Amino acid sequence: MKEIIIFVRRHKVPETKKAFEDAGFPALTIQSVEGRGKQGGIGGWAAEVDPELNAVMSEELADETRFNWIPKRMLTIVVQDDQVEEVVAVIIKANQTGHVGDGKIFVIPLKEVVRVRTGETGAQAVI
Repeated sequence: MKEIIIFVRRHKVPETKKAFEDAGFPALTIQSVEGRGKQGGIGGWAAEVDPELNAVMSEELADETRFNWIPKRMLTIVVQDDQVEEVVAVIIKANQTGHVGDGKIFVIPLKEVVRVRTGETGAQAVI
């Protein structure tokens, strides 16, 4: 099993949720987070909503409006090993704009999963 952690733009969450549901992956955890990539948060919240603003902002204006942390959404989903490629493809299709800040996907191996209610483990605890 794998845990997939995804960081995406806030306004892309509804589209991402719909894409997961359409692909047969309805279980999902979503958290509000703040962070920044190697761009250092240039452009702030306005560029998060409209990435084209990064291209038209002058260096001086970018420095004045610089925010160190940009709000994002962190989505977490647990899938079977053979579902990872499909889930990653769904995420990319729903979130790729070609602009800085489209997000990141982390795929992490899970040693064990336990369903608290029943004590089931492994794949049965996720189904």
